[in-house]
Amino acid sequence: MSSTTTNTTTIGTIGAPSRRNTELAMLVFAVLVPVFAYVNVGLAKDGSVPAGVLGYSLGLGLLAGIAHLVVRKWAPYADPLMLPIATLLNGMGLIFIWRLDQEPSLGKAMAPNQLMWSTFGVALFLAILIFLKDHRVLQRYTYISMVVALVLLVAPVFFPGVNGAKIWITIPGLGSLQPGEFAKIIIAIFFAGYLMVKRDALALASRRFMGLYLPRGRDLGPILVIWALSLMILVFETDLGTSLLFFGLFVVMLYVATERTSWIVFGLLLSGGGAVAVATFESHVQTRVDNWLNPLALASNGGVTETAQAMYSFGSGGILGSGLGQGYSRLILGIAPKSDYILATVGEEIGLAGLMAMLLLYGLLIERGLRTALAARDPFGKLLAVGLTGAFALQVFVVAGGVTGLIPLTGMTMPFLAQGGSSVIANWALVAILLRISDTARRPAPAPAPSTDAEMTQVVRP
Repeated sequence: MSSTTTNTTTIGTIGAPSRRNTELAMLVFAVLVPVFAYVNVGLAKDGSVPAGVLGYSLGLGLLAGIAHLVVRKWAPYADPLMLPIATLLNGMGLIFIWRLDQEPSLGKAMAPNQLMWSTFGVALFLAILIFLKDHRVLQRYTYISMVVALVLLVAPVFFPGVNGAKIWITIPGLGSLQPGEFAKIIIAIFFAGYLMVKRDALALASRRFMGLYLPRGRDLGPILVIWALSLMILVFETDLGTSLLFFGLFVVMLYVATERTSWIVFGLLLSGGGAVAVATFESHVQTRVDNWLNPLALASNGGVTETAQAMYSFGSGGILGSGLGQGYSRLILGIAPKSDYILATVGEEIGLAGLMAMLLLYGLLIERGLRTALAARDPFGKLLAVGLTGAFALQVFVVAGGVTGLIPLTGMTMPFLAQGGSSVIANWALVAILLRISDTARRPAPAPAPSTDAEMTQVVRP
């Protein structure tokens, strides 16, 4: 009988679509939407197109275009939606900050500085994609990252507080930086490396109680240490936001690594108990809780509390909003309108519908991060993607929940949207690492080595 040759081909050897053209199309919309919003604000305020619309359009388009080209070159198989979403959020943040700059009563203009910091953030984004060839390299620095993170978290203690919280450090020539924004990324790297090694021991249970597998006593050590550190941050820096983010991130990653629901229960009990204990003697935390429980009560200075001001903003905006540039932020916002409370302006001027659209963009970015974690091929990459996405999600929840009155205000900044150089730079770096993990996960497997004729041909003899 004649010989037959079998030749099979898989999608891995052909190559998966890179989706870079999809990313480019989405980037066009991500640039056009803020540009139209910019024009809209100018028409509403002065009845004319702003003089700087061309420069803003070219600047934002140039940043997005360079970022796209670098992703196309150095991370061709990365997720196609993360960069457009980050660009759109950053662009809309610049618009809202510029809109608030038009109100002289709200302080000096901050939009030019925010644009400069956004440029630095994109530059760091590009550097990470170009020089970080493989995210698994970060695993080598597990314990070094722990030391760096602790230094960043402790450093603000030695600097004066701002609005009751010590979350800033002052660097001559650079101004103020918020090290907690960078610490969240470094902490995620440490937790990913640590839990990848210790997850088997942490997953063991000693007994079962009310449907929960209780961890062994000696395995409670790590979570108790992290809990104590988060309480120290809360006590010495009166920074409720960083404390919640730090401890919540560890519990989330611990649950993902061990698949034990009991860790979530212990985490909630410890965080709740610690927050209540600190609130009993820390006046700054007490004030935040009192404003949350009694938002319409008069503040200590006889005025309206910031929580009530935000409620008035949302109520004034209604469903569809008063229109970009047509709100009354100058009247009802007196505390950090461009950072902590910028969501109140969003809710007032583009309404509940616009606010939900912004939150959906954050939700979509978080979903793409979790999808990246599921697709990652190595345990470290999975945990790191979960950690970075979890940190981002927790920060969005803490800020949005505080401004809308769901939880006490924490003083953190909304990623990409709020004014703050540290925040925008750190979040661009976070997106870059997620894109690197995504590129590694979606990259097709290399084609197998060519086979010899003897291996490819099967001779069937009668």
